[in-house]
Amino acid sequence: MPRQEEDLIAILKKNGVDLTASLPCEKIKTLLEMVGRTFHHLPLTREEEGVGICAGAALAGKRPALFVQSSGIGNMINALLSLTQFYELPLAIFVSRRGVYQEKIEAQFPMGRRLPGMLAGAGIAFSEINAREELALVDRGLERAYSTNSIHAFLMSPAVWEGSDCGLRIADCGAESPDCGLRIADCGLKGQAQGTAMPPPVLTRYEIIKLLAPYLEGKAVVSNLGWPSKELYAVKHQPSNFYMLGSMGMVTPIGLGIALSSKKEVVVIDGDGSLLMNPGTLATAAFAAPANLTIVAIDNGAYGSTGNQPTLAGSCVDLEQVARGFGFRNTVKIVGEKELVEAMNEKRKGPAFFHVLAIPGNKDVPNIPVHHLEIKKQVQEYLRKK
Repeated sequence: MPRQEEDLIAILKKNGVDLTASLPCEKIKTLLEMVGRTFHHLPLTREEEGVGICAGAALAGKRPALFVQSSGIGNMINALLSLTQFYELPLAIFVSRRGVYQEKIEAQFPMGRRLPGMLAGAGIAFSEINAREELALVDRGLERAYSTNSIHAFLMSPAVWEGSDCGLRIADCGAESPDCGLRIADCGLKGQAQGTAMPPPVLTRYEIIKLLAPYLEGKAVVSNLGWPSKELYAVKHQPSNFYMLGSMGMVTPIGLGIALSSKKEVVVIDGDGSLLMNPGTLATAAFAAPANLTIVAIDNGAYGSTGNQPTLAGSCVDLEQVARGFGFRNTVKIVGEKELVEAMNEKRKGPAFFHVLAIPGNKDVPNIPVHHLEIKKQVQEYLRKK
């Protein structure tokens, strides 16, 4: 008789799931091992970045699924509403529901018990799966999510996995320990002077985007929310631009999801405040290592869209060193026009990280006059083209 895990994987295959991502939970460790072997799978550093990666994958036509535990919903809720739901993208979320069945950790009670009410209040469809016999609900929920471009959460009780003869015998489950193939000696961490004095920045973000414009032609471009997206629209609008209108910290995850799901060249225009909010996604990008991804981190040391309050990148954080520490092999720090043009002209195997220092300030440009669903439609049409 098939194990419960095998039943679920068969349902995922039937519904065309082709990209999965997860954070661990002890209650579903066997399931995650099997999912990781069966599908194109990414281990995550934080649940929220998984929402962004899955959004990028969905833009490129994939059918993504996330595996998290109850607490992860709390870390994802804003991105689910202001990104996935806002742009009407499909996403299946499998939630290992803690705090409701033979739970020994009291801190799991509040989130686990309130999950149905939280999801209902957020307008997110969900199904409660409390026994193996209820796995059929997953089939219907997946079909609905992918056919209507919506989110569906499956709240999976630990009781579902009771009696599985797989237990914890990893070797018998066909799972292997992941190895990204990177070693510290290979990551380019040597030969970079620590604390090297850099000349002060001379370009604003708007001027940097103008210099980038010729190199963005015909590429998938994912732009940070607020002023960066408005400035990009004013300088270089094209159907392949995905303008973020919410979900701060999600621009690099979205770009990563597109790069992993498409052969198109992908350029992410990120910022220091955004990257500091979700730095772990750099580790995920280094692990996944898509050769078609370039991250341009425009660092003006300020939260430009909220009043230019200073970020920690302006005082104590070197984002290039952060990227290198997370495993990026190809990084460069840029302070002026010559260095930026040289970096964009150089053929670098991705993922590449360009740390571009900038002067704080925003260009007075109008709002983007394109409806958010039209933005999505244009990007999807571009990504579908050969």
